[in-house]
Order: sequence, then C-alpha cells, then structure tokens
Amino acid sequence: MMKTFRFGVIGCGLMGREFASTAARWMHLTDAKARPEIVAVCDTNTELMAWFQTHVPSVRQATTDYRELLANPEVDAIYCAVPHVLHAEFYTDIIKAGKHLLGEKPFGMDLSQNKAIMAVLAEHPDLIVRCSSEMPFFPGAQKVVAMAASGEMGDILEVEAGFLHSSDIDPDKPINWKRMEHVNGAYGCMGDLGMHVLHVPLRLGWRPDTLHANLVKRITERPDGKGNRVPCTTWDNATISSRVRTADQDFPLVLKTWRIAPGESNTWYIRILGMKKSAFFSTKQPRQWQWMDYQGSTQSWNTEDLGYGSVFPAITGKIFEFGFADAIQQMWAAFVDELAGGTANGFPCASPAEAAAHHAVLTAALQSGLENRVVSVDYD
Repeated sequence: MMKTFRFGVIGCGLMGREFASTAARWMHLTDAKARPEIVAVCDTNTELMAWFQTHVPSVRQATTDYRELLANPEVDAIYCAVPHVLHAEFYTDIIKAGKHLLGEKPFGMDLSQNKAIMAVLAEHPDLIVRCSSEMPFFPGAQKVVAMAASGEMGDILEVEAGFLHSSDIDPDKPINWKRMEHVNGAYGCMGDLGMHVLHVPLRLGWRPDTLHANLVKRITERPDGKGNRVPCTTWDNATISSRVRTADQDFPLVLKTWRIAPGESNTWYIRILGMKKSAFFSTKQPRQWQWMDYQGSTQSWNTEDLGYGSVFPAITGKIFEFGFADAIQQMWAAFVDELAGGTANGFPCASPAEAAAHHAVLTAALQSGLENRVVSVDYD
C-alpha cells in the first residue's frame, strides 16, 4: 500500500494552490513510493483558505495562526510559501516542531536569516528539508545536466543561466510585497530568482569564486491601488558575471535574474559551452534541447525533440509536451520520494546547503552592485 504523508500548507497563495493541484493529480505518476495529502492550511487571508476548503476535501484544519497548525500531530510535513521577511521565523519554528519542510526560496530574506535557519536545522538532522526550485526538472534541463556531469564536454568555456520575465515592464502595475525591500529583502529580483539560476551550477559543483554584479532599478515608484504612487524599492534586474574555479576547471559563469526582460514571459535557460561538447535548454522550447558534438571541422547544433520524458515516470505519452505544472509535480515527487526513504530518482530538490551557497553568491552580488567592484564570494 502506498504510504501517505500528511501536509500542512502555510501560505495559501499561488504556489500553495499549485501544490494542491499537484497533490490532486498524484495518480499521474506511475511509480511513486508515497503520496502527499493536504490536511491543514494556514493563511491570514481567510478567502484563500476557503479555496482549499472548497477544492481539497482532505483539509481538516484551517487557521490564521501557523503555530496552531504546527501543533497539529496529524501533520507530518509542511510546505511554506510566505513573504521572504518571515522565512527565518516560520522555517525555524517548523523545524523545531519536528516537521519536514519544503520551503520557498530564497530560504531566508538575507544571509543572516539563512544562517539562523541553518543553525536550527543542524540540530534536527533527522528531518528532510529542501528548497523549492522546479525548473531543472524539465526533461531538456536534465539532458544538459547529464551531459555536463558526464565530463564529456571537456574544458568549459562559459556557462550562462538565466530567469527572465516581463512581469514588471508595465510601470502602472500595482506594487506588491516583492517590490518592497523591507518585506522582500535587499536582494530584490535576485532573492526571487537567484535559486532558479544557481540550482544547476551548484548541483554540478560550480561555485562562483569572484563576481561583479550590475544591478538595475528602472522603476522607482508604482501605484498602491488607492490612487497614490509609492516608492518601489527593490532591484528590477541583475546580471552577475562570475568566475568559477574547481580542481580541473576555470571558466566564467553569467547569471541573469531579470523582472524586466522585453519579449519574455517566463523564460528559464541554461547554456554550457565546452571545448568538446556544448548544450542548451530554454523553457521557450520546452520539448527540445540542443547540443553540439565537435567532429573534425564540423560545428553544427543538433536539436532533439524530447517530448514527455520525466525524472519520475508518468502516464503522459512520450510524444506529448512537458510543462510548468509537470515540473512542479516532478519537484514534489522528488521531495515525497525522499520522505519515503528514496533517492529522488537521482535528482533531489535543492538542498539547504545549496540554498546557503546561493545566499553567499547573492550577498556578494549585492555588495558588488552597490560598490561597483569585483567581490570574492565567502561561503563560510
């Protein structure tokens, strides 16, 4: 019989509802060892909780106090999706309560918050704690990761990873908490998007050594929805040029986290250029990946149409297209598989150590952007 892990959701917004959708169609997966069941929800917005109570019959507790949810002995694990400023308080309380956790990025509003979370986590090594990052679960991304991990690419010339969208290109878009530094954090766009662009490089062991960041604050005020315009205090775009040095590699790594990217809707990509092989994947072409294998004097990009080939097998036929909702389900399948004692089929969710490393990079990038100089990344 398939094991069930009972979840509480703290933060019932967009991503909380995505998790509910994923859990509702768990039968989509063909070899899952366990399944999630949402039994409790928490949000200060009762209308959002009402959505869960209406659409998720398994919900038996709805509360505006997350501590009441944590006290519920029926809850095994938590998905927490709250504003960045709350991460340290909520995540540490969740871990102290003995609950497994999938937490949203950036896993602490800043470096000090992340260190507080990591300190508490070190006292609870029995818990499975991971950071949300779904994009590398696209089949094309997995192809790029596998090629890079194989060592077949030879000496790396350059790696570029980016997350680009145009959600903030409209200057009249009403402000929300992600545009307020005291709630979002000083990282700005990097806090929201940094784990997306660093997940694959960090998983491959590519830690930036030094970096220089260009930070852009293009829109300085936005409507508040009440007829006024108020300060918009976070960074819109960041371009980080860094250097990676390992035992056998030395190459530039470029990271782009852009909220104002003309022509982009929601594009994640990874490009790795090597002396022997190169590879590229973008969610703009979600069913394809490209690679170049140098044979003699010929240099020609090859394109393979992958269809639906996922880390965790699903009922969808291979000829069909993989999408964002599928990537989220694959991420959740990896987390639940680890809860059940599995290996996440070889590709676990982003770890706390990776989240801590990405904080080191973002902290250095913030300093670099403010001081306009090259900064060393301190992973201690």
